[in-house]
Amino acid sequence: MKKALFSLVIGAQSILLMAQTNPAITQWLQNTTGITGRHYVAGNSTPIVDAVQANVQSVKYNTTHAYISATGIPAYITGPFQDGNPSLATAQNKIFKVSLTPTQNTGTPTATTGGNIGIFINGVALFDYRDGVAWNNTTNALCGGPGNPPCPGGPQTTQAWNRDAVLAEKAGFDCAKAHPAMGNYHHHQNPSAFNLDLNVISNVCDAYPSDGLYVINPNEHSPLLGFAYDGFPIYGAYAYTNTDGTGAIARMKSSYQLKNQTTRTNGPAVNTTYFNGYFREDYEYVTHPGDPTYLDEHNGRFCITPEYPNGIYCYFTTVDANHNSAYPYVVGPTFYGTVTITTVTTIPGGTTTYTPLATSNFDKSQVVVAPNPAQDFVALQIPMTTRDLTVDLIDLTGKIIETKKIPQGSTLCVFETDTLYNGTYLLRLNNGSNNQTYKVIVNR
Repeated sequence: MKKALFSLVIGAQSILLMAQTNPAITQWLQNTTGITGRHYVAGNSTPIVDAVQANVQSVKYNTTHAYISATGIPAYITGPFQDGNPSLATAQNKIFKVSLTPTQNTGTPTATTGGNIGIFINGVALFDYRDGVAWNNTTNALCGGPGNPPCPGGPQTTQAWNRDAVLAEKAGFDCAKAHPAMGNYHHHQNPSAFNLDLNVISNVCDAYPSDGLYVINPNEHSPLLGFAYDGFPIYGAYAYTNTDGTGAIARMKSSYQLKNQTTRTNGPAVNTTYFNGYFREDYEYVTHPGDPTYLDEHNGRFCITPEYPNGIYCYFTTVDANHNSAYPYVVGPTFYGTVTITTVTTIPGGTTTYTPLATSNFDKSQVVVAPNPAQDFVALQIPMTTRDLTVDLIDLTGKIIETKKIPQGSTLCVFETDTLYNGTYLLRLNNGSNNQTYKVIVNR
């Protein structure tokens, strides 16, 4: 009897330890405040508050899997989608079954597909590069997608030339670089706001500002952003140079580059309409021996990260030097691992509920001020806040230049610096009872 009781205690302790250390359990943005989604309507820069809870609603786990219940609605504001897309981001109410021990696929790699191929830590879907439109070389016209005839032979993966959503549908992305497909709001690419890129290629944030999931900081290892459907983690754009966790922080680079071409076999000529990069097949994979910052054909590498000190295979949200998204964007065109994540309708009995550990909003190790020095903007980001916070931008005379709010369930506020003089400023983060101050240098 004592031996059985001892075994039960040891087993319970092992599960508890796993919950405290396995990022597939601990890293989800759980909604503990009841914050709901918000969306813009074109022509109105005041967001509409929805009746749907945002982010992840619960995390349960056993010894083999985590069960993530999420609406698919982020805490950051969605919309508008200004390319004629009539859809709004609507609740998906999915339960994702995530393996706690993902494994490499040692056979033929599994190709990514249209639709969900991953899940971000806020429950929002990840899609791959495609948008369901391809080239029909019989009719010499586009097929598939809204306004086009169906493609012969079924799914667009059977076509020779498949359109790249990130470039072709840019006009329809909101400030957070995402849009819905029949209500299923999703990112194809790095989920940071357009106006935070070094080269801003969309002005949608001017009238309809939103957070995005994180801020790119070239000086720190990017955060864990989600998990691909093979269970392996997805990180932001920057990491340690070396796979053993050493070296300077460096941008992780795609090993895919555009072909040097003016024609396409059984496809349209390269021109201003069907420019080089319009289709996925315009890219080719090129190895870079000896440079660990270039990723493999799946857009990842095996490496040590802050969340995985023993190392794991990781995907990265690749961007170029201007922080604009770079193909294959997140995962693909094939998975590294065995695809195991599925959606289920019920959670099995015997699971344990994971409750996020209480942390201070002012833990300096969790507050990011970037870029610093700042040129066009400076952003302050914290873990998802459990209360409304204010952030004051203050000059060295003590004058408050501007005040912004981070509402509960959000993570980010951004100050434009175009009206500021070069020099040192302070960002004061306040929750009503205490505050913390961070120094930022403006050098435009």
